[in-house]
Amino acid sequence: MSEDIVQAVLEALKTVMDPELGYNIVDIGLVYDVEVQDGYARILLTTTTPGCPATDYIRQAVETCAAAVAGIGAIDVTMTWEPQWSPDRMSEEAKAHFGVLG
Repeated sequence: MSEDIVQAVLEALKTVMDPELGYNIVDIGLVYDVEVQDGYARILLTTTTPGCPATDYIRQAVETCAAAVAGIGAIDVTMTWEPQWSPDRMSEEAKAHFGVLG
């Protein structure tokens, strides 16, 4: 697995905005894991709450953005709610934006 292509996928996923929060899904901590092997990307993803109405939109946007990364030929997006998302998963920039003390 190349760390460079994983970073490229993460950068691409930063263009996916959570429609309710208006902030990218990487920095708000919705992307739990990205693995890439032989052009096959596995992305473990969550939403802020189970049953989030934006789940399908986010999943589709993740698939589209990951597919646009050079070297990615196939994508598997798995949704999970374990562990449950919390604001602790946010980047420092996102925490500052939302006024989350941490």
